Amino acid sequence: MGFLSDLMGEDSEVNITEVQKGFANILAPSEKVEKAYKLINDLFIFTNKRLILVDKQGVTVKKIGYHSIPYSSITHFSIETTGHFDLDAELKIWISGDSNPICKEFDESQNIYELQSVLAHYVL
Repeated sequence: MGFLSDLMGEDSEVNITEVQKGFANILAPSEKVEKAYKLINDLFIFTNKRLILVDKQGVTVKKIGYHSIPYSSITHFSIETTGHFDLDAELKIWISGDSNPICKEFDESQNIYELQSVLAHYVL
């Protein structure tokens, strides 16, 4: 398996040194990875400058999407859960100039509250 395949397997916080090296080609020269989380088909990379959403598309991973969001562009975000025990949940992020949010689905094995807390740290 390759680097990205290893990162995208299951949900958890990812070693930032590995992410810094693995994504060096899309980071600005002074940009540093501060936190990273893998969530099944997605990777959330929090840098000192922006949030990068990495989306592995399809079972055979023919395409990988990189969505770069400067923290100052995030106008608001929300989480919706079905209960108190991290059951199925959804994270929505609104970006200035776009009325449709970016939506990410979470299942019961993923801690949406931790990711929301990290997002709040960078945006607020």
